[in-house]
Amino acid sequence: MGKFGFKSYRRQMEESLGDKLTEQLKQELSPEMSEEELFTFADFDTENAERGGYSDYSYWGSTLRAFFQNKVAVFFLIVILAMLAFTFIQPYLPGQKDPLTIHNNEWGLPLNNVKPGEQGFILGTNSIGQDLWSRIWAGTRTSLFIGFSVALVEAVVGILVGVLWGYVRKLDFFFTELYNILDNIPQTLLLILISYVLKPGVSTIIFALCLTGWLGMARFIRNQIIIIRDRDYNLASRCLGIPTRRIVFKNLLPYLVSVITMRMALAIPSAIGNEVFVTYIGIGLPLDTPSLGNLINTGRSLMTMASLRYQLFFPVVVLAIITISFYIIGNAFADAADPKNHVK
Repeated sequence: MGKFGFKSYRRQMEESLGDKLTEQLKQELSPEMSEEELFTFADFDTENAERGGYSDYSYWGSTLRAFFQNKVAVFFLIVILAMLAFTFIQPYLPGQKDPLTIHNNEWGLPLNNVKPGEQGFILGTNSIGQDLWSRIWAGTRTSLFIGFSVALVEAVVGILVGVLWGYVRKLDFFFTELYNILDNIPQTLLLILISYVLKPGVSTIIFALCLTGWLGMARFIRNQIIIIRDRDYNLASRCLGIPTRRIVFKNLLPYLVSVITMRMALAIPSAIGNEVFVTYIGIGLPLDTPSLGNLINTGRSLMTMASLRYQLFFPVVVLAIITISFYIIGNAFADAADPKNHVK
Protein backbone atom coordinates (compact mmCIF):
# COMPACT_ATOMS: atom_id res chain seq x y z
CA MET A 1 0.00 0.00 0.00
CA GLY A 2 1.50 3.35 -1.02
CA LYS A 3 1.78 6.52 1.05
CA PHE A 4 -1.30 8.17 -0.44
CA GLY A 5 -3.28 4.93 -0.26
CA PHE A 6 -2.53 4.61 3.43
CA LYS A 7 -3.71 8.18 4.12
CA SER A 8 -6.97 7.56 2.19
CA TYR A 9 -7.57 4.33 4.10
CA ARG A 10 -6.91 6.07 7.42
CA ARG A 11 -9.34 8.91 6.57
CA GLN A 12 -12.10 6.42 5.69
CA MET A 13 -11.60 4.57 8.96
CA GLU A 14 -11.82 7.80 10.98
CA GLU A 15 -15.01 8.88 9.19
CA SER A 16 -16.57 5.45 9.68
CA LEU A 17 -15.62 5.40 13.37
CA GLY A 18 -16.96 8.95 13.85
CA ASP A 19 -20.33 8.01 12.27
CA LYS A 20 -20.62 4.95 14.50
CA LEU A 21 -19.88 6.97 17.66
CA THR A 22 -22.42 9.62 16.68
CA GLU A 23 -25.15 7.04 16.11
CA GLN A 24 -24.31 5.30 19.39
CA LEU A 25 -24.46 8.63 21.27
CA LYS A 26 -27.86 9.45 19.79
CA GLN A 27 -29.24 6.08 20.78
CA GLU A 28 -27.95 6.37 24.36
CA LEU A 29 -29.35 9.88 24.84
CA SER A 30 -32.79 9.38 23.37
CA PRO A 31 -33.58 7.56 20.14
CA GLU A 32 -36.80 9.55 19.75
CA MET A 33 -35.18 13.06 19.96
CA SER A 34 -34.32 14.99 16.82
CA GLU A 35 -31.03 16.82 16.21
CA GLU A 36 -32.65 20.19 17.09
CA GLU A 37 -33.79 18.82 20.45
CA LEU A 38 -30.40 17.29 21.24
CA PHE A 39 -28.59 20.65 21.03
CA THR A 40 -30.06 23.64 22.90
CA PHE A 41 -28.55 26.90 24.15
CA ALA A 42 -27.64 27.07 27.84
CA ASP A 43 -29.21 29.83 29.94
CA PHE A 44 -26.87 32.72 30.82
CA ASP A 45 -26.80 33.76 34.49
CA THR A 46 -24.90 37.01 35.18
CA GLU A 47 -24.49 36.29 38.91
CA ASN A 48 -23.03 32.85 38.29
CA ALA A 49 -20.71 34.23 35.63
CA GLU A 50 -19.28 36.82 38.03
CA ARG A 51 -18.95 34.21 40.75
CA GLY A 52 -16.74 32.18 38.44
CA GLY A 53 -14.00 34.79 38.73
CA TYR A 54 -14.15 34.99 42.52
CA SER A 55 -11.21 33.77 44.60
CA ASP A 56 -11.02 33.46 48.38
CA TYR A 57 -7.27 34.17 48.29
CA SER A 58 -6.03 36.10 51.32
CA TYR A 59 -2.48 37.46 51.39
CA TRP A 60 -2.08 37.30 55.16
CA GLY A 61 -3.90 33.98 55.35
CA SER A 62 -1.53 32.48 52.78
CA THR A 63 1.45 34.04 54.57
CA LEU A 64 0.49 32.52 57.91
CA ARG A 65 -0.21 29.13 56.36
CA ALA A 66 3.19 29.12 54.67
CA PHE A 67 4.92 30.26 57.87
CA PHE A 68 3.32 27.64 60.12
CA GLN A 69 4.42 24.91 57.71
CA ASN A 70 8.00 25.67 58.77
CA LYS A 71 8.34 23.49 61.89
CA VAL A 72 11.70 24.94 62.94
CA ALA A 73 10.44 28.53 62.78
CA VAL A 74 7.28 27.60 64.72
CA PHE A 75 9.41 25.96 67.41
CA PHE A 76 11.56 29.06 67.86
CA LEU A 77 8.45 31.25 67.78
CA ILE A 78 7.05 29.25 70.71
CA VAL A 79 10.41 29.54 72.49
CA ILE A 80 10.64 33.32 72.11
CA LEU A 81 6.97 33.85 73.05
CA ALA A 82 7.40 31.70 76.15
CA MET A 83 10.54 33.64 77.07
CA LEU A 84 8.78 36.98 76.58
CA ALA A 85 5.81 35.86 78.67
CA PHE A 86 7.96 34.49 81.48
CA THR A 87 10.17 37.60 81.45
CA PHE A 88 7.21 39.77 82.38
CA ILE A 89 5.42 37.44 84.80
CA GLN A 90 8.59 36.34 86.62
CA PRO A 91 8.57 39.18 89.21
CA TYR A 92 5.01 38.30 90.24
CA LEU A 93 5.69 34.61 90.86
CA PRO A 94 5.97 33.47 94.50
CA GLY A 95 9.42 33.21 96.06
CA GLN A 96 11.13 35.63 93.64
CA LYS A 97 13.90 37.91 94.92
CA ASP A 98 14.59 41.51 94.04
CA PRO A 99 17.39 41.80 91.44
CA LEU A 100 19.01 44.74 93.26
CA THR A 101 18.84 43.39 96.82
CA ILE A 102 22.13 42.29 98.40
CA HIS A 103 21.54 39.14 100.43
CA ASN A 104 23.51 38.68 103.67
CA ASN A 105 24.05 35.74 105.97
CA GLU A 106 23.31 35.66 109.72
CA TRP A 107 26.55 37.53 110.46
CA GLY A 108 25.70 40.36 108.07
CA LEU A 109 28.19 39.31 105.39
CA PRO A 110 27.05 39.20 101.73
CA LEU A 111 26.30 35.79 100.26
CA ASN A 112 28.69 36.32 97.41
CA ASN A 113 29.34 33.78 94.62
CA VAL A 114 26.89 31.18 95.91
CA LYS A 115 26.78 28.20 93.54
CA PRO A 116 23.58 27.51 91.54
CA GLY A 117 21.00 25.61 93.57
CA GLU A 118 22.55 26.35 96.95
CA GLN A 119 20.89 28.26 99.82
CA GLY A 120 17.68 28.78 97.85
CA PHE A 121 19.30 30.57 94.86
CA ILE A 122 18.34 28.95 91.55
CA LEU A 123 21.32 30.29 89.57
CA GLY A 124 23.45 31.36 92.51
CA THR A 125 24.59 34.88 93.38
CA ASN A 126 27.15 37.32 92.04
CA SER A 127 30.20 38.78 93.77
CA ILE A 128 28.13 41.13 95.98
CA GLY A 129 25.33 38.70 96.92
CA GLN A 130 22.63 39.59 94.36
CA ASP A 131 20.36 36.84 93.01
CA LEU A 132 21.47 35.92 89.47
CA TRP A 133 18.11 34.35 88.55
CA SER A 134 16.27 37.64 89.14
CA ARG A 135 19.03 39.72 87.58
CA ILE A 136 19.09 37.67 84.37
CA TRP A 137 15.34 38.01 83.84
CA ALA A 138 15.40 41.71 84.77
CA GLY A 139 18.31 42.18 82.35
CA THR A 140 16.40 40.32 79.64
CA ARG A 141 13.44 42.68 80.12
CA THR A 142 15.71 45.70 79.82
CA SER A 143 17.53 44.41 76.74
CA LEU A 144 14.33 43.33 74.99
CA PHE A 145 12.78 46.74 75.67
CA ILE A 146 15.84 48.39 74.13
CA GLY A 147 15.77 46.01 71.17
CA PHE A 148 12.07 46.46 70.38
CA SER A 149 12.25 50.25 70.82
CA VAL A 150 15.25 50.61 68.51
CA ALA A 151 13.73 48.26 65.92
CA LEU A 152 10.43 50.20 65.95
CA VAL A 153 12.15 53.56 65.48
CA GLU A 154 14.39 52.17 62.76
CA ALA A 155 11.39 50.72 60.94
CA VAL A 156 9.25 53.89 61.09
CA VAL A 157 12.01 56.37 60.25
CA GLY A 158 13.81 54.05 57.82
CA ILE A 159 10.68 53.18 55.84
CA LEU A 160 9.48 56.81 55.71
CA VAL A 161 12.84 58.19 54.59
CA GLY A 162 13.45 55.26 52.23
CA VAL A 163 10.12 55.69 50.45
CA LEU A 164 10.59 59.45 50.04
CA TRP A 165 14.20 58.94 48.99
CA GLY A 166 13.35 56.36 46.35
CA TYR A 167 10.02 57.64 45.00
CA VAL A 168 10.27 61.43 45.08
CA ARG A 169 13.00 62.22 42.59
CA LYS A 170 13.44 65.81 43.80
CA LEU A 171 14.51 64.57 47.25
CA ASP A 172 17.09 62.10 45.96
CA PHE A 173 20.03 64.53 46.14
CA PHE A 174 19.15 65.75 49.63
CA PHE A 175 18.78 62.30 51.17
CA THR A 176 21.86 61.00 49.35
CA GLU A 177 24.03 63.74 50.84
CA LEU A 178 22.44 63.28 54.27
CA TYR A 179 23.16 59.56 54.09
CA ASN A 180 26.76 60.12 53.04
CA ILE A 181 27.35 62.51 55.96
CA LEU A 182 25.75 60.38 58.68
CA ASP A 183 27.05 57.07 57.38
CA ASN A 184 30.65 58.30 57.56
CA ILE A 185 30.36 59.05 61.29
CA PRO A 186 31.67 56.02 63.24
CA GLN A 187 28.83 54.67 65.37
CA THR A 188 31.19 53.79 68.23
CA LEU A 189 32.49 57.35 68.37
CA LEU A 190 28.92 58.68 68.31
CA LEU A 191 27.92 56.36 71.16
CA ILE A 192 30.90 57.49 73.23
CA LEU A 193 30.11 61.18 72.69
CA ILE A 194 26.43 60.76 73.56
CA SER A 195 27.29 58.71 76.66
CA TYR A 196 29.54 61.52 77.91
CA VAL A 197 27.10 64.30 77.09
CA LEU A 198 23.89 62.67 78.37
CA LYS A 199 23.21 60.84 81.58
CA PRO A 200 23.73 57.07 81.21
CA GLY A 201 20.45 55.18 81.10
CA VAL A 202 18.05 53.20 78.97
CA SER A 203 16.72 56.28 77.15
CA THR A 204 20.26 57.39 76.33
CA ILE A 205 21.14 53.99 74.85
CA ILE A 206 17.95 53.96 72.76
CA PHE A 207 18.57 57.51 71.51
CA ALA A 208 22.19 56.75 70.62
CA LEU A 209 21.35 53.55 68.75
CA CYS A 210 18.44 55.17 66.88
CA LEU A 211 20.41 58.23 65.83
CA THR A 212 22.04 56.49 62.87
CA GLY A 213 20.49 53.02 63.07
CA TRP A 214 17.78 53.89 60.55
CA LEU A 215 20.31 54.52 57.76
CA GLY A 216 20.59 50.87 56.74
CA MET A 217 16.82 50.42 56.56
CA ALA A 218 16.36 53.66 54.59
CA ARG A 219 19.05 52.74 52.08
CA PHE A 220 17.59 49.27 51.59
CA ILE A 221 14.01 50.53 51.14
CA ARG A 222 15.21 53.21 48.73
CA ASN A 223 16.90 50.61 46.51
CA GLN A 224 13.80 48.42 46.49
CA ILE A 225 11.51 51.36 45.67
CA ILE A 226 13.70 52.37 42.72
CA ILE A 227 13.40 48.84 41.33
CA ILE A 228 9.58 48.78 41.33
CA ARG A 229 8.51 52.44 41.09
CA ASP A 230 8.44 52.52 37.25
CA ARG A 231 6.68 49.23 36.66
CA ASP A 232 3.60 49.24 34.47
CA TYR A 233 1.00 49.22 37.25
CA ASN A 234 2.67 52.19 38.98
CA LEU A 235 2.92 54.14 35.73
CA ALA A 236 -0.76 53.40 35.05
CA SER A 237 -1.68 54.58 38.56
CA ARG A 238 0.14 57.89 38.03
CA CYS A 239 -1.49 58.36 34.62
CA LEU A 240 -4.92 57.86 36.22
CA GLY A 241 -4.15 60.62 38.72
CA ILE A 242 -4.04 58.41 41.81
CA PRO A 243 -2.45 60.29 44.76
CA THR A 244 1.15 59.49 45.65
CA ARG A 245 0.11 58.50 49.17
CA ARG A 246 -2.22 55.80 47.83
CA ILE A 247 0.41 54.51 45.38
CA VAL A 248 2.94 54.19 48.19
CA PHE A 249 0.62 52.36 50.59
CA LYS A 250 -1.22 50.24 48.01
CA ASN A 251 1.37 49.53 45.32
CA LEU A 252 4.84 49.85 46.86
CA LEU A 253 4.87 48.95 50.57
CA PRO A 254 2.81 45.71 50.27
CA TYR A 255 5.42 44.46 47.81
CA LEU A 256 8.12 45.01 50.46
CA VAL A 257 6.38 43.35 53.43
CA SER A 258 8.68 40.33 53.35
CA VAL A 259 11.97 42.27 53.36
CA ILE A 260 10.73 44.81 55.91
CA THR A 261 9.69 42.13 58.40
CA MET A 262 13.00 40.33 57.97
CA ARG A 263 15.03 43.46 58.65
CA MET A 264 12.87 44.36 61.67
CA ALA A 265 13.32 40.88 63.11
CA LEU A 266 17.08 41.14 62.67
CA ALA A 267 17.16 44.67 64.12
CA ILE A 268 16.04 43.43 67.56
CA PRO A 269 19.01 41.11 68.28
CA SER A 270 21.30 43.63 66.57
CA ALA A 271 20.22 46.36 69.00
CA ILE A 272 20.70 44.01 71.96
CA GLY A 273 24.14 43.13 70.64
CA ASN A 274 25.03 46.83 70.38
CA GLU A 275 23.87 47.35 73.95
CA VAL A 276 26.14 44.49 75.05
CA PHE A 277 29.02 46.02 73.09
CA VAL A 278 28.72 49.54 74.51
CA THR A 279 28.49 48.07 78.01
CA TYR A 280 31.55 45.96 77.26
CA ILE A 281 33.61 49.06 76.43
CA GLY A 282 32.36 50.79 79.59
CA ILE A 283 29.89 53.36 78.26
CA GLY A 284 26.63 51.44 78.60
CA LEU A 285 24.01 51.29 81.30
CA PRO A 286 24.93 51.96 84.93
CA LEU A 287 25.67 48.94 87.10
CA ASP A 288 22.45 49.38 89.10
CA THR A 289 20.40 48.74 85.92
CA PRO A 290 20.37 45.00 85.12
CA SER A 291 20.86 44.19 81.44
CA LEU A 292 22.36 41.39 79.44
CA GLY A 293 25.25 43.70 78.61
CA ASN A 294 26.03 44.33 82.26
CA LEU A 295 25.71 40.66 83.15
CA ILE A 296 27.96 39.52 80.29
CA ASN A 297 30.50 42.23 81.08
CA THR A 298 30.60 41.14 84.74
CA GLY A 299 30.87 37.47 83.79
CA ARG A 300 33.68 38.24 81.34
CA SER A 301 35.92 39.34 84.20
CA LEU A 302 35.39 35.93 85.85
CA MET A 303 36.29 33.76 82.85
CA THR A 304 39.66 32.79 84.37
CA MET A 305 37.92 31.29 87.44
CA ALA A 306 36.43 27.94 86.51
CA SER A 307 34.10 27.87 89.52
CA LEU A 308 32.53 31.25 88.61
CA ARG A 309 32.13 30.89 84.86
CA TYR A 310 28.44 30.16 85.33
CA GLN A 311 27.95 33.92 85.82
CA LEU A 312 28.96 34.38 82.17
CA PHE A 313 27.38 31.21 80.82
CA PHE A 314 23.76 31.92 81.83
CA PRO A 315 23.36 35.42 80.27
CA VAL A 316 25.22 34.30 77.13
CA VAL A 317 22.77 31.41 76.69
CA VAL A 318 19.80 33.79 77.01
CA LEU A 319 21.35 36.19 74.46
CA ALA A 320 22.07 33.31 72.07
CA ILE A 321 18.48 32.03 72.28
CA ILE A 322 17.09 35.50 71.54
CA THR A 323 19.47 36.08 68.62
CA ILE A 324 18.95 32.68 66.97
CA SER A 325 15.17 32.77 67.46
CA PHE A 326 14.68 36.17 65.86
CA TYR A 327 17.03 35.29 63.00
CA ILE A 328 15.20 32.08 62.10
CA ILE A 329 11.73 33.58 62.63
CA GLY A 330 12.60 36.65 60.55
CA ASN A 331 13.92 34.65 57.61
CA ALA A 332 11.04 32.17 57.70
CA PHE A 333 8.41 34.93 57.82
CA ALA A 334 10.15 36.80 55.00
CA ASP A 335 9.96 33.69 52.81
CA ALA A 336 6.32 33.12 53.78
CA ALA A 337 5.37 36.74 53.04
CA ASP A 338 6.80 36.57 49.52
CA PRO A 339 3.77 36.20 47.17
CA LYS A 340 5.90 34.04 44.85
CA ASN A 341 5.85 31.32 47.50
CA HIS A 342 2.05 31.34 47.86
CA VAL A 343 0.52 28.30 46.24
CA LYS A 344 -3.23 28.45 45.80
